[in-house]
Amino acid sequence: MLNKKTGRTLVASFLSLAMALVSTGGAVAETPAAAVTIQNDVFWKDTSGNPVYSQGGGVLKVGNTYYWYGAKYNGAVSYYNNPGGGKNGDTSLSAITIYSSTDLANWKFEGNALTGSDLGGGWVGRIGVARNPKTGKYVLVSQLNSGLVFATSSTPNGRFTKAGTQSNIAGVSTGMSGDQSVFTDDDGKAYLIYSNKSGRSHLYVSSLRASDYLQVDPAKNVYNASAGREGNIMFKYNGTYYFCSSDLHGWNSSHTYCISAKNIMGPYSAEFVLQGTDADFSHVTQTGLAFTVTGSQGSFVMFGGDRWSDFAGNGIGYNQWLPVTFSGSTPVFHSLSQWTVDAAAGTWAVGRGNNHVLNPSAEADRVAQNNLAGWTITGGNVNSNKQGGHTGRWAFAQSSSSAYNASRYQNIALPNGTYTLSAWVKSSGGQKRATVFAKNFGGAELSAAINRSLGSWTKVEVPGIQVTNGSVQVGVFSDANAGNWVNVDDFSLVQTG
Repeated sequence: MLNKKTGRTLVASFLSLAMALVSTGGAVAETPAAAVTIQNDVFWKDTSGNPVYSQGGGVLKVGNTYYWYGAKYNGAVSYYNNPGGGKNGDTSLSAITIYSSTDLANWKFEGNALTGSDLGGGWVGRIGVARNPKTGKYVLVSQLNSGLVFATSSTPNGRFTKAGTQSNIAGVSTGMSGDQSVFTDDDGKAYLIYSNKSGRSHLYVSSLRASDYLQVDPAKNVYNASAGREGNIMFKYNGTYYFCSSDLHGWNSSHTYCISAKNIMGPYSAEFVLQGTDADFSHVTQTGLAFTVTGSQGSFVMFGGDRWSDFAGNGIGYNQWLPVTFSGSTPVFHSLSQWTVDAAAGTWAVGRGNNHVLNPSAEADRVAQNNLAGWTITGGNVNSNKQGGHTGRWAFAQSSSSAYNASRYQNIALPNGTYTLSAWVKSSGGQKRATVFAKNFGGAELSAAINRSLGSWTKVEVPGIQVTNGSVQVGVFSDANAGNWVNVDDFSLVQTG
């Protein structure tokens, strides 16, 4: 983990400013008439009102329709039905699902490509689909236990038929992929993007066998990372390939690490952290999928981050989709809870209901510690994260057996306007002063007092924050006596006027 408080504050400020811009030309964001809303941090529903179950998958565009393939795990159903029930490790496969959309926000359930029984049980995941130009078949590639499975269909939304398996990839240090995804290049050629099975520090690119895509060709080792990398994905912009991965943390949130090259087989650059993923660890996700959205007015990369149903328990919802744009050749990740997209135009904008606080629920860091992603502290180890949040697993905490003065805050650059800050709080009461506050926004500090006994989670609000200087500092402050404590969770800063 990185503990660069100053850097995180700068990243948070940069991201909030960047979120005020659309992806084409940097104009001030205005939601176009054809745009639809993507709402993160919730369980997504399909067009029939049923939960979208699709994880560890990929997206293929056919004509004007996007087809999304992913895994429905039985544990994901349990989590949806009882998100407060804690972690569950049921990764048994119900089915590989297919959804379709023309606008990237409204997804129709097309049916199951394959069921768990079709594949004989065991671990199934990291699914991708590509169309083979020679056979005309749509080919699904997935991990199956310790190898790969291939299946074909004559249509992108049809039932797939198992067509073969592969137990070894030539040139891989461990003989088989760890995590993987399927990438289709501009010329229609398809590749497997992956790391090795054990350790996962070796990164590989392999073409799929040209004749039918039913075999993975020998590996090209394009990079060796200093640590394990998983959730491997690829996207392409202006002739440059970006191979991105997450930390080897199990199914948990992570920075996103990338390497780039002009040729898909390399040589690749040194590894760098995807700009914008540090302050809340990729919107509390692991790299899951990526694809380019190109329209009549512009283009951007869609980043699909996975929140696994145990599967990590870090925040609500399985899928978090975020835009990636470019500053020159540098990709920039935009962490948004709500945004709009016009797929036909290839443009996006920040949603009016976007929460401008990054890592608002203390879920990004995944382990107990004092310095948390996106936030700065005063008062030292009085500040911590604590299990048992209002939502998710964690909450912010301030406590000590001695008298203390402490704060945890975040500086946010954002458009001028009127905002409301809210948070959920528990408190021992008895502090000389304890507040959820907003300040440095061009007016006098505003706050909600929390120095009273609050034994259950209670929502407090600070309305009417008139931002006139393009920034605000929000946080929690305690001037406390020995034994006093506060827990705070689910910060929200939303524009209201």
